[in-house]
Amino acid sequence: MSQEPGPRVTEEDVQSRSRRRPQAPMPASKRPAPAPGPPVERPPLATDEKVLNGLFWYFSACEKCVLAQVCKTWRRVLYQPKFWAGLTPVLHAKELYNVLPGGEKEFVNLQGFAARGFEGFCLVGVSDLDICEFIDNYALSKKGVKAMSLKRSTITDAGLEVMLEQMQGVVRLELSGCNDFTEAGLWSSLSARITSLSVSDCINVADDAIAAISQLLPNLAELSLQAYHVTDTALAYFTARQGHSTHTLRLLSCWEITNHGVVNVVHSLPNLTALSLSGCSKVTDDGVELVAENLRKLRSLDLSWCPRITDMALEYVACDLHRLEELVLDRCVRITDTGLSYLSTMSSLRSLYLRWCCQVQDFGLKHLLAMRSLRLLSVAGCPLLTTTGLSGLVQLQELEELELTNCPGATPELFKYFSQHLPRCLVIE
Repeated sequence: MSQEPGPRVTEEDVQSRSRRRPQAPMPASKRPAPAPGPPVERPPLATDEKVLNGLFWYFSACEKCVLAQVCKTWRRVLYQPKFWAGLTPVLHAKELYNVLPGGEKEFVNLQGFAARGFEGFCLVGVSDLDICEFIDNYALSKKGVKAMSLKRSTITDAGLEVMLEQMQGVVRLELSGCNDFTEAGLWSSLSARITSLSVSDCINVADDAIAAISQLLPNLAELSLQAYHVTDTALAYFTARQGHSTHTLRLLSCWEITNHGVVNVVHSLPNLTALSLSGCSKVTDDGVELVAENLRKLRSLDLSWCPRITDMALEYVACDLHRLEELVLDRCVRITDTGLSYLSTMSSLRSLYLRWCCQVQDFGLKHLLAMRSLRLLSVAGCPLLTTTGLSGLVQLQELEELELTNCPGATPELFKYFSQHLPRCLVIE
């Protein structure tokens, strides 16, 4: 019995079935690489703003001013306020105007300053008219300027009043070498919004100026005053309002201030954290005792150029001012090694200035070697310190800055020795 032949299978059927059969996945190592896409266009590094934003942090303010002139991209990046924070432009009167071909003057364009967002300006040698022109031509003058400094200028009472009335954002004011305004100008112009005031070398400033400051500035946090004619009476004008707000008082070269004035300060301003009596040459050890007993919050004390200060004053400081971090004793010519032995017990002191303390010797430096918190030390101009005594300072391994200017014992060999044993310390020759 014969079988009937089955359907004929052709080569085309075999190929068709093989196409329908599932294929095993190809190993990844044998897969063809994807076709490359179109190249991503990147800007050159010299104009890549992301790169420039990181690069420009490494340059000083003067260098940034030059770099901003290279091209528009660099200027656009550099003119961001973040690169200029904390800087104050200084503009002299002659720089405020451009001289036109006809000889007339045109006020300069201050748009570049506005773009950088400066919050403060220092104007030198300006008049009332110059200040008015500045206010009219600087877009941010009304609200955006928070600090103004006028130096060696001829501003009058009227100019001062207009400036503070128009520039409503000013809370920090400095007047230096301005001899045309009077105490009456302070009475008419000072605003309660001012929190920081500095007045120096202004010949018309005396006791009545302090009366104006104490009554018109209830929110004053910082006062710096250099006035040769201010007396103890002026310091009695401070009231309880300043007692709560004022934390910094600098009385610089106030020659008429005595211990009686110090009494008024410590009772009226009990919350001071920084006090300078620099150049107050009539203040004695008794005045420092009053400070130490009543101003326990002090972190900075400047007694430089006080020739009547002796080692006894340093004993008062060491016993009572446990929070003190900075002490300035420049030109205190009666300070000796004994006074430094008192200071060696101060565990919080970080900065000590002993410039031109002519009685300090090597033995006094040995006392300082126990002060492990000390980060800055200046013995510039101390004539009795020897190379041997100074070399012992290598024991202060945490020291960050050491000033040895005009020290006879500071030899080239000593500086080399310090570079080897105090590698992290900046030694000022």
